[in-house]
Amino acid sequence: MWMQIQREQLLEVSQQLVNLGLNRGTAGNASVRVDSEDGRAGFLITPSGLAVSKMTPADMVWMDFSGDAIGALQPSSEWRFHLDILKNKPEMNAVIHTHSMFASTLSTFRCDIPAFHYMIALAGGDSIRCAPYALFGSQQLSDGAVLALQNRKACLLGNHGMIAVGEYLEKALRVTQEVETLCEQYLRALQVGQPYILTAQEMLEVQERFKSYGAWKQAGSEKEA
Repeated sequence: MWMQIQREQLLEVSQQLVNLGLNRGTAGNASVRVDSEDGRAGFLITPSGLAVSKMTPADMVWMDFSGDAIGALQPSSEWRFHLDILKNKPEMNAVIHTHSMFASTLSTFRCDIPAFHYMIALAGGDSIRCAPYALFGSQQLSDGAVLALQNRKACLLGNHGMIAVGEYLEKALRVTQEVETLCEQYLRALQVGQPYILTAQEMLEVQERFKSYGAWKQAGSEKEA
């Protein structure tokens, strides 16, 4: 029963990513941690090369942490970084990858996004890191993503897109939306000039405030920060 619920939620979030304009066609992918019916640790991931409009809950592919897959379809070509991120971040249960417009555009500069806005703290620190470019689906890309996500909930992938993680799918989606908004704001600010960057101390104060802010402690219903 729980596996079926997670299949449906993974499809729903994938559909939301398309409806929000964060993914198009077959671009992007998502995963959620869920044990198999016989108790093996693993996760569900969206299938490879199938448009979201054609996906059904049954198309979601289950994988264990050794990389074995069970499903009628092949797992996303990016399954390696989903596996490695979930393995290295046991406190996180969902991973979303998008080729959204503004995050993908900024990723071509291969630079971290600095603390030009306090909401950068949403990603877990005083910057949103950008992982080096590597071939899609490669172990090198996965290794770079895992490193960029240390103590973070989001990162850019050089010349590629964005990854966001969360304790559950809806939180990962919220992070994805916020990071895309931040990427748009930063690009617009750069068209005017160089924005002021908040200090490390100012960002620490924001992170401390977030710890006690109700929106980040409530499951399901998030408030505006």
